Amino acid sequence: MLQQKAIVVGAGIVGLATARALAIKGFKVTVIDKTQEAIGASIRNFGMLWPVGQPDGPLYNRAKRSKEIWIECLQGMKQPFNPCGSVHLAYFQDEWAVLEEMHTKFSSNNRPVQLFTASQITERFSGINSRKLIGGLYSDDEVIVDPRAAIKGLPAYLHAAYGVDFIWGTAITGVTKHKASSFDKEFEADIICVCSGADFETLFPSIFKSLPITKSRLQMMRFKHEKPGYKIGTAVCGGLSLLHYKSFAVASTLSDLQTRINNEMSEYVKHGIHVMVSQSAEGELTVGDTHEYGLEFDPFDNHYLNQLVLDYLKKMMHIDDWQITQSWNGIYPVMKNGATDLFLTVEPGVYILNGIGGHGMTMSFGFAEETINTL
Repeated sequence: MLQQKAIVVGAGIVGLATARALAIKGFKVTVIDKTQEAIGASIRNFGMLWPVGQPDGPLYNRAKRSKEIWIECLQGMKQPFNPCGSVHLAYFQDEWAVLEEMHTKFSSNNRPVQLFTASQITERFSGINSRKLIGGLYSDDEVIVDPRAAIKGLPAYLHAAYGVDFIWGTAITGVTKHKASSFDKEFEADIICVCSGADFETLFPSIFKSLPITKSRLQMMRFKHEKPGYKIGTAVCGGLSLLHYKSFAVASTLSDLQTRINNEMSEYVKHGIHVMVSQSAEGELTVGDTHEYGLEFDPFDNHYLNQLVLDYLKKMMHIDDWQITQSWNGIYPVMKNGATDLFLTVEPGVYILNGIGGHGMTMSFGFAEETINTL
């Protein structure tokens, strides 16, 4: 019996995760991407595998499964990663109330969380600003990877481990049943999965226009510390992140925090800012981020938004010894109706996997595995 063939359009994290899932299901997989290597949103992020941000139930389970697959891949690639967990810091009583409530809820669902006092936090982690610090919620679930190295290394790993082939520098301009076309060549397969992120509207503009989907543009920065070997010891975020991640939406105490933020930090709300810092195993510090929504964006980074992020960061971290090395922006599709992903059958054998929003690193492997197993 001939092995069935599958084509994946797009070599970002959703495409790579889909390729792996298809190969495990028994397909001979070819991934086609318009660039010479992945340069999109999949490398323009914190590198956070962030289960703490997902609500209990299927999404948290998906995040945990994705982390398992990531670690398997990273170990196969012999790439370092930082299983450092995360801490949400509280500098206001309304933030602390949310953390206390969520500690109870998370603990009842067997999540690996602890409440730390201010002194416990400053004893365990470096660089935390203790002024007015009340305490924090520590989670042991989170892992930090270098998204640039990881996404660049995954194709070679998938080829060696699962026989996945890659065709680079080839823009797919049309997809129909069993056929993906570039300007000068046609590729045939039994199934085709379109995982091209924000570019999927160019292949299926009418479908894109009909969906409750838009795009989000983020801004981020990367730093190095003047002292070699400096380690924070965990990923750090503050009260704004409690309003950003869906896992905290069940907190009855969240409304008081939301009211204060709306009244006192309207510019942060307007630009969708929450502030986090991750540190790779190599020591690089990634900081962000902002969220603008729309279908088209100014190509230039807005220094004002970066400054808002840094102003907030200084309330959480001592950053006088940090030196900025890079800043950038990234664009990804996001659902407007609250959906956490998009899976569509265009016609028999042609599928779209998209709309995972800003959770690609955390959720893609689990999303792809679940979705492909339904085919």
